[in-house]
Formats: sequence, C-alpha cells, structure tokens
Amino acid sequence: MSVPLNQQTASRLAAQLSRREIKAEQLVQACLERIASREPEVQAWSHLAKDAALHKARELDRGAVKGLLHGLPIAVKDLFDTYDMPTTYGSSIYADHKPVADASSVALSRQAGGIMLGKTVSTEFATFQPGQTRNPHNLLHTPGGSSSGSAAAIADYMVPLGFASQTAASVIRPAAFCGVVGYKPSFGLINRSGVKALSESLDTLGFLARSVEDVALFAAAVTEDRALMQLDISSTPRIALCYTHEWEYADADTQKAMQHAAMALAKNSINPRELNLPPIFAQLLQAQKEIMAFDLARSLAHERRCHADELSMKLKDLLASGDQISLERHNANLQLAHNARAMVFHAFGEHEVLLVPSAIGEAPATLKETGDPVFGRIWTLLGCPCVHLPFYKGRSGLPVGLQVVGRHGEDKVVLRIAKWLAQRL
Repeated sequence: MSVPLNQQTASRLAAQLSRREIKAEQLVQACLERIASREPEVQAWSHLAKDAALHKARELDRGAVKGLLHGLPIAVKDLFDTYDMPTTYGSSIYADHKPVADASSVALSRQAGGIMLGKTVSTEFATFQPGQTRNPHNLLHTPGGSSSGSAAAIADYMVPLGFASQTAASVIRPAAFCGVVGYKPSFGLINRSGVKALSESLDTLGFLARSVEDVALFAAAVTEDRALMQLDISSTPRIALCYTHEWEYADADTQKAMQHAAMALAKNSINPRELNLPPIFAQLLQAQKEIMAFDLARSLAHERRCHADELSMKLKDLLASGDQISLERHNANLQLAHNARAMVFHAFGEHEVLLVPSAIGEAPATLKETGDPVFGRIWTLLGCPCVHLPFYKGRSGLPVGLQVVGRHGEDKVVLRIAKWLAQRL
C-alpha cells in the first residue's frame, strides 16, 4: 500500500519531484486536503496561501528543476517576514502587517524551489503566551512553543518542512511535544535578516521535519552548503549520556527515555558513559533567563511604549523582569556565557556529541502554557547545534525523545550522528 504524498518525508518527495515522478501540484493539493480535514481541530496556521501555492506548483511543474527544495511545500513560522503574506509575530499589534520583503531564509528557500504554503502560528513574539494551536496527538495538550504551528503541522502530515526559531527552547521543545525532528543549528549559521529580533545573543533559526535527512536537506538549501546532507559515517560515533545540572526537572518519562538510549547504545557496542558538565555550567540556566529577559525588554521597546495594552500579562511580566536586571549584571552574564562557550570543546572530552533531555517529559495537558524550556536554555546560550530525536512514548502515549548536542560549528557531525542514532534508538 503506497504512502500518501502528504505523509512522505521531504527527502523522498524531493527525489521524486526531481525525477518528475510526481508533480508539485499533486503534493500541494495533498497537503491542502489534509489541512482542510484537520485544521479546524489542530489550528496550526495563521495564514494559508492556497491559491499562490498552487500557482507556484504549476509553474514549477512546467519549468526546469530549480534546486534542492524544488516543489516542496514549506510552513513559515509567523516570526519570519514574507513579502506576499501577512506577518503578525503572534501579536494583534501586527494584525495588518504586510512586509515588503522576505526574510533571508525564506527568500533562499524560494530560490531553491520551495513553495511557501502559508504562515504557522507563533506564540506572542515567540515568548510564552500560547496561540490557538493544539497538539495533534491529543488536542487537550500543548504543542509547545514558540514554533507551535510548524511542529503541529508537520506532526499532523499537513506539510513536510517548517521553519522554526529558538531563543530558549522553541525548536527543540515543540519538536519533542509533537514527535518530530527538530534541528537548532549552531548560533549564527542561518542568516537572521527579516526575522523579528528578540535577543541578539540568543536568537537562532532552525528547522522542523519528519526525519534527520529532511532537516539536513532544508538546512543545506538555506545555507547553500550541500555537505550538510552527507550523513553517512564510517566509524562508531563517540557518544556520551549527559544528564545536565537540570536533571532534577526530568520526569519519569524522560528518565525512561534516557535509560532506553543507554540500552540502545550498549546493544550497538557503545559503552554508555555519563559525562558531567563543569560546575560553571550550573550557572547558565539562570544566566540565559536573565539575558533573554534583558534583551527582550529592549527589543520590544516600541511595542511597550506604543502598544502596551495589547501585550499579554505573561509578556508584560517577562519584560518587567528584564527591567530589573542592571547593565552590570547583564554584562556579567554575557561574560559568564563567553567563558562557558570557551570551555565547551574540552568539556565534551573525547566525545563527539552528548545525548541530553529535550523536555521535562510529555506535552503537558494544558492549552494555557507551552511547557518549561528548561532543557533547551543552556544549549541555546552556548550556541551548540542540537537535533531532537523522537523515539519513545510516555505514560499518556505522547511523544518523548532526546536531543543530540555537539560543539559549536560541528553541525555536520551532529547531523550525521543524529541519523545514526535515529536508526537505532
């Protein structure tokens, strides 16, 4: 029995499209039919560009193969500017906002043949006030945030690829809660032009999909670095389990996922050694919180000054906490982060990557919160590349997984080992 087009991986679809075995219009239509069926319940989209997507698909079907993303529908998080669709940043302040240019990453995706299917729901300014999106695995549970819509749409087979961004854990946490693959690249790898700025020190653009091969394909197209797609490895990878200084937050489901990973590594001739991070890393969780709050209070200065009554109480409280942090304290936090980043290479020791928690556990049974980003914060602060792998089910039958973390700049290593692990966990 053949797999419906909308359920296939982006990598498989890309190969079929490039060989003209399927048409882009067929694929877009399959995605739109799924959206029509499920969107009333999941509510992943803030804007759907149905007619434009079909028009672009027909145009691509008539012409030459354009690039790596030829004919692939893409979900664009509503934090990314798009010249032909509204961009609201998850806020009523920008309900009528229509940018005149694409974000760099969106423009490069179009150049590579990608079809922007629409805008997916972001939490308010990619912080903690949820949008309307629900977890497709259980509609009473949060999909996570802030890349809520992209993660839910991919998990529900509405679209094969989605843009995301992370300032705390906004790629990894929704990937974990929705059971998809999330890739947060090394800080600075993806051009951030045209994406609403929250923190110059932390903001990182990322990708969501249904396989490691898919996120690697997406990243290769946006960075124009095809080496990211070279995922084969010739020797046994060097992997350590790292419980982190935040392990006390992990619930029974995440603990069992770590135990499962340890057993899987042992079965594949890898001694599941534990790596302890340096004591200074215990300070990074609080430092990330303060840096993020300090930067947000300044990045959203206009919105606070001119539209304060349209901000949620959650966001107002977060911005107020940023006001309480002195410049001296902020500079000390930045210095701490700088010192810790300089230690990462040696902290990993002989290991190429670490397996660490992605989230506390399953997606919480609430639509009023997006879950605690505790297990993403320090890796965002350190600028490390991370790939979330879904492979386990929690007590309620919802997805649970772990993230593969590498040294800054070693994205190719992380992606290769993530694929290796995905085949064995």
